[in-house]
Order: sequence, then structure tokens, then C-alpha cells
Amino acid sequence: MESLGARIKHFRLKAGLSKAALARHVGVSDVTVSYWESGAIKQVGHERLVALADALSCPLNALLEGEGSTPLAVLLHTGSLPWEQRQAMPTDPGKLPLDVPWEGEAFLATPAPNTRFAPLKTGDLALLGPTTRFHHAGHYLIQRDEMTEITHLLQAPSTTTPLCGVLLAHWRKQ
Repeated sequence: MESLGARIKHFRLKAGLSKAALARHVGVSDVTVSYWESGAIKQVGHERLVALADALSCPLNALLEGEGSTPLAVLLHTGSLPWEQRQAMPTDPGKLPLDVPWEGEAFLATPAPNTRFAPLKTGDLALLGPTTRFHHAGHYLIQRDEMTEITHLLQAPSTTTPLCGVLLAHWRKQ
């Protein structure tokens, strides 16, 4: 599998952008773009990755995994949860900056267009952990009347409100 730097360069050339033009779009110096592409800087922050994908007009998962990668799981109000979707691949949460400690599988997802999942907006990237139990105060995926929504919980809900996941982190393009 090619490196992130090689994928950045591939998509930059495909988009017809110079290093300086890409740097302006992302808000970094052209030297930083050179360091990313050469592999001198191996890790790129999440906000920068989202900005890179936007500037390069490519899906975020293609930038992270390559063009043959499966699309991100989609968060819908009805239907399958992100981890139940055929293309869903677990992400190692230990490699990501999380607001809370989490052990177990986690899945990157994005809200489907024209959906409302406050605090998420269309285009946001969310890290969701499948769970049926309350772990800590935070935003949880719950199912109510066959609808999935995100709600902020300070304590465990009643047994009539089944939990199906927890929002571990989310990123938004600035």
C-alpha cells in the first residue's frame, strides 16, 4: 500500500494543483506539503486531512486508504448502523485523539446528506463505538421509534431507551 504522502501527491497532481496552491487551500506552507509528500512528516492532523480531501476533491477515505478503498460508513436515521454496513471497517481508536478512553472496535462514519445528527453536520467525520451500555457522560446513538438519533446523556437512560453506540470523537472542516 502506498504511503499517505504518495496519495497526497497523487491526488494533488490529479487535481492539477501546485504545492503552493494546495498549501493555500489547506492553510499550511508549501514546505509542509513537500514534507507530507516526501514522508518527512508522516502524521497529519485530522482537521488538515479533512481540508486536504476537500482541496483535492477526493473522499477522505480515499486519501487515508487509497482510491480502491471502501467508502465511509454512512450514519442514517433509519436502517443499518455504520458497523452493520457491508463496507464498514473497524478503526483502531488507539491511534486517534479521543475525548474519552475507549477499548474495542470503533468505526468512522459520516452523516448522510440532508440528515440532522446534532452535534454532527453533513460532511463531519465521526468516530462511533458500538455499545449497548452507558460508559460515561457524552453523546450516544439511541434508537427511538425505529429512528436513530444522537443525544447527550449525563447518566444511564431508562431501559426503554436502547443505546446502540457512543460518539467518541468528531471532526469538522474549519
